[in-house]
Amino acid sequence: MASLHGRGDVRFFDRVASLYDRLMPSADADALRAGLAFARRDVTRVLDVAGGTGRASRALAREGLSVDPVVVDFSRGMLARARADGHPVVRADAGSLPVRDGGVDAVVVVDALHHLPDPERGLREAARVVGPGGVVVVQEFGPRTLRGRGLVLAERAVGFDSTFWTPTDLCALLSAAGLEPRIVSEGFEYVVVGRVPAEG
Repeated sequence: MASLHGRGDVRFFDRVASLYDRLMPSADADALRAGLAFARRDVTRVLDVAGGTGRASRALAREGLSVDPVVVDFSRGMLARARADGHPVVRADAGSLPVRDGGVDAVVVVDALHHLPDPERGLREAARVVGPGGVVVVQEFGPRTLRGRGLVLAERAVGFDSTFWTPTDLCALLSAAGLEPRIVSEGFEYVVVGRVPAEG
């Protein structure tokens, strides 16, 4: 079974889990909120997929949104940190989420899609579990920005086999997953959103 991250990535994240939140910037709460606002249904049930220690969940909580996302990840170390921080967690593969079709209102994937061994499958699975009018919100790194080029080199040096996309390219992947895409923000850390078409 393909893991949420590549096998080497999971081991890496298990090792750095205790330091991860000190090393990574906060998730862009305003952009995530704008992505969730693209939904055409009430957003109360949210999955923070490949959510690690719960950075996106914390950002949404700071915004005062009445949601308590479930953090889904494959790294036991990262989930232990998320659980210790009070987040509900599920250990699962992003390519095979233990959620029924249309079972949630939104999925957020923050700074993690590039680690998935099959990002297209991960997006299709996210689209599957989101109900009509709900959204898949993705925050990623722009590989053509100066900082983005440095990040690409750094991840290769660590041994990650990461894939990065421009916002336009990622919107094309969201469209291929059956979602209606939109760019929410651009730059080094950008956000795109895909909405599940409404029924009828």
